[in-house]
Amino acid sequence: RHIISVKHLNPRNTSHFRNMMTNSNFVPTAPARLSLLVLCLVGLIGGCSHRVDAADDGITVEHGRRVVGEYMSETGFYQSITVTNESPLIKFKSRYQDIEVHESKYYGKILVLDGVVQLTERDADSYNEMMAHVPMMAHSAPKRVLVIGGGDGNVLSEVLKHPMVEHVDHVDLDEGVIETCKEHFSWGKAWDDPRVTLHISDGAAFVRNAPAGHYDVIIQDSSDPFTWTDEGHTVELPSSVLYSEEHLGYLFRALSPEGVFNFQAETFNLPSDLKGIKDWRYDALETGFESAQYGSLMISSYPTGQIGFLLCKKNKESGPSMEEVEQRFEEIVQAGLTTTYYQPKLQKSSFDLPLWVEKSIYTQDTDIAVDCE
Repeated sequence: RHIISVKHLNPRNTSHFRNMMTNSNFVPTAPARLSLLVLCLVGLIGGCSHRVDAADDGITVEHGRRVVGEYMSETGFYQSITVTNESPLIKFKSRYQDIEVHESKYYGKILVLDGVVQLTERDADSYNEMMAHVPMMAHSAPKRVLVIGGGDGNVLSEVLKHPMVEHVDHVDLDEGVIETCKEHFSWGKAWDDPRVTLHISDGAAFVRNAPAGHYDVIIQDSSDPFTWTDEGHTVELPSSVLYSEEHLGYLFRALSPEGVFNFQAETFNLPSDLKGIKDWRYDALETGFESAQYGSLMISSYPTGQIGFLLCKKNKESGPSMEEVEQRFEEIVQAGLTTTYYQPKLQKSSFDLPLWVEKSIYTQDTDIAVDCE
């Protein structure tokens, strides 16, 4: 068993943060949960509020096990995943971040970017299917789709299961993540689909220059807009521009009249995230979206086991009936492209929240500060 030496740092005060600062609109590739003050026990240093000294192979031993672990100082919660002796399968630094693929007997391959678990083969379906199919099924005829971020390609692969799709623009900044996932994950051929155009580009700038009314569905699989210091102070991160009212305005403009926008909206189990959810929903409504609903999903490899999304609609009365959703889903199943987590029932039930969460998000002027002491 190793003794772990922890060095307290400013949030994201790493080479990854410095690289992101050179491009304020950096769009990472998968859902790095916001404001998680993370203790990375696998030598995955960047993007963490605490730094751990680890061996060169990126593995730390905890109670005799080789693990990937995360600690949230805001709540005192910690979890880890045991990895095999073969880990890491790949480990390198791209222009923007540290990229690693580990392996677990239970979770399969694990994609880790700058110290944060992005997905595992075991439960990637939970997040990515919900991020993709809920907004796609919320639109009556999604033909033109924009995916911002999500460089692992899993959201993209789920979008492509819909036969109505004619074209998808996928925008991501880090080609290193895309190439890694092409090699190591089963959905890596998604970019070969002739309906896809990949743009190695800045996501926010791409949206600013997008033609008005062009996209039926936009899915934003981006990173955290802010984090917290150990003293409780908020620190904005470069990707905060992707959660700004200005960016929401450009997204709104780029959507067709019945357009749908879905974006990663963190977990309600962290007080700072819960406040963020309410604020982002307010901003979306102020921008002009007629509805903005928080949907929830379960995923065991993410801290607290829960994360969510905000589904925003330009026209709240638009969209197919449940009968039409079920029919479209059956067509996907019959084509051999079925899902493992998403099903039509979740099109409604994922928005049913615990009472305290519903009150926190939807009640006007609710004080959602939580006394964690």
